[in-house]
Amino acid sequence: MTWRSYDEPPPPALALIELSSIARGMHVTDAMLKVADVKLVMSRSICSGKFMVMVAGEQSEVEASLQEGVEVSAECTIDTVRIDNVHPAVYPAVSSTVNLGMKDAKALGILESFSVASLVEAVDKVAKEANVDMVGCRLAMALGGKAYLIFTGDVEAVSMSMDAGAEVVEERGLLVNKVIIPDPRPELFRTLI
Repeated sequence: MTWRSYDEPPPPALALIELSSIARGMHVTDAMLKVADVKLVMSRSICSGKFMVMVAGEQSEVEASLQEGVEVSAECTIDTVRIDNVHPAVYPAVSSTVNLGMKDAKALGILESFSVASLVEAVDKVAKEANVDMVGCRLAMALGGKAYLIFTGDVEAVSMSMDAGAEVVEERGLLVNKVIIPDPRPELFRTLI
């Protein structure tokens, strides 16, 4: 069961492990769910033959789950992230269930990363930095293993959020690109996500 199955608010913490092995990824998913009371947000193969698992729950449970996952993942670990006090906009963004109300967007931000884990952490920073709306993000599916986030707001808010999100990805050396488009054409939104 995933967090979307519940009528309660999204869990306060999440963790993600990105792996180089699909088989090990399935093993890690099972281990993470057995060791702690967490909800499975996502567990799937991603491009280029990688695997990702994301769990959510109370902070201590997520921490225990991530610790077990990293131990089982061992040499197959590519990247990890744990976020406590997750911004509520993160879950719909990473699961592509956001409401696309973009007709009044003053600016469009696109943040692109070589890593799923670094982008998920950046999504949280972007959401917390300024008043922006998440359009959604894609996590390594048909992207050669890359991930990207799209968000809107006024130019100043998008700029502030972009700086915060890009900093997270740049610190890991995984930034592909970052773009802010002021006053985007409405036709552009039909091609997004």
